[in-house]
Amino acid sequence: MRRLMLFVVVASMAIAAAAPSAFAGSPHFVSVTATRSGDTLTVSGKEAGLGNETQVHIEVTATAECINGGGKHPRAVNKESVSAEGDFPVQNGKAVFELSLTASFQPDCSPPMSVRFSNVAVRDAEHNVIEQLGDF
Repeated sequence: MRRLMLFVVVASMAIAAAAPSAFAGSPHFVSVTATRSGDTLTVSGKEAGLGNETQVHIEVTATAECINGGGKHPRAVNKESVSAEGDFPVQNGKAVFELSLTASFQPDCSPPMSVRFSNVAVRDAEHNVIEQLGDF
């Protein structure tokens, strides 16, 4: 009976010791939002499941287009790839981030034309976690 009790205690301790490592290291985006104000797109969000890491590297990429009042993209030169990246601290396995992308066209994309951001993607470079967003 003692051997059985000792086995149960040792097995329980082994399971308890392995449990934290089983739940750590599953990076994923909890929430990601984007808002556009003029020629700037601001993307913010939270990534969880980062375990005991100290920081995370986030990249945001998009295509910026100058759109006319009729909803058309008039010139190929008024299209550019934009991106931003940064390192953000991890606390309790979570990281909160915010990055801004600004489009700059020559000539300017001025009213009645406006900037549209498409193919917006947020990526945790180290863990290759990707979140695709819509058009803004």
